[in-house]
Amino acid sequence: MSTLVAIAYPDESTAKQAVATLGNLQKQQLIQLDDVVIARHDGDKIKLEQGVGLAGVGALGGAVWGGLIGLLFLAPVVGMAIGAASGALAGKLSDYGVDDKFAKEVATSLPAGGAAVFLLVRQATTDRVLEEMKHYGGKVLQTNLSAETEAKLQAALSGN
Repeated sequence: MSTLVAIAYPDESTAKQAVATLGNLQKQQLIQLDDVVIARHDGDKIKLEQGVGLAGVGALGGAVWGGLIGLLFLAPVVGMAIGAASGALAGKLSDYGVDDKFAKEVATSLPAGGAAVFLLVRQATTDRVLEEMKHYGGKVLQTNLSAETEAKLQAALSGN
């Protein structure tokens, strides 16, 4: 099961830097993320930037299955093309991870120009991840952590 964490930052640039650091931490196997969404408050609208490209994942899976089915009917290239197209469409239509409606609802509390990062964390080496993330500060907006753990997270982000 994944842990939901939403952290507010003063601007989009800081949020993107934090996400880039999380990407590096994931490469080092210090954190496993199921989804990342950046929400930014643009005047009267909330814009979402998805971190996981499901269309590409769906296309790859569809191409593999289409190729295998195509082999059965002696048309693997056609099968791969059809599989990739249908997989990309299915991936595009899938809503995996952080719910868009929820992210927009929480992000309405951001000041104009502010941004929030929504994370679904599967696993993390907490002390090492927090050591890197405290440089960006941030305010915890929402989690499904216990109140005590959420308070520790906020203290770590605040540098306390």
